[in-house]
Amino acid sequence: MSKVKITAGPYTFFGEFEEEAAPKTVAVFKKLLPYREKIIHVRWSGEGCWIPLGDLDLGLGYENHTSYPAPGQFILYPGGISETEILLAYGGVHFASKLGQLAGNHFLTITEGKENLTALGKATLWKGAQDILFEAVD
Repeated sequence: MSKVKITAGPYTFFGEFEEEAAPKTVAVFKKLLPYREKIIHVRWSGEGCWIPLGDLDLGLGYENHTSYPAPGQFILYPGGISETEILLAYGGVHFASKLGQLAGNHFLTITEGKENLTALGKATLWKGAQDILFEAVD
């Protein structure tokens, strides 16, 4: 399984896991599927939405990490100097926290539905937290 369906707010996206570039992160995330949570707008990073995971330890280090995810890329910050989190870029992002610049593992990329990313981001910014669901696609 390398495809995933993502339902966020009223929008549906499809994506592909970055299995070659981030195999450990993908393997850990796949074990969580189906994964349901809320996304909120980022506080420090720019045009993105995030899922705060607090002090959750997924046993991951860095792989395929970036501070500048492109629109449609999901990154997972494994924790350390800031809390564990998942971030989705919908526009320009410089991944950071109140403690400064961070880097997260790019593990999933949206391949279908990108035209709705900005609308999702703006809805999250102006209307508040949105439901998000990740499901495996056969």
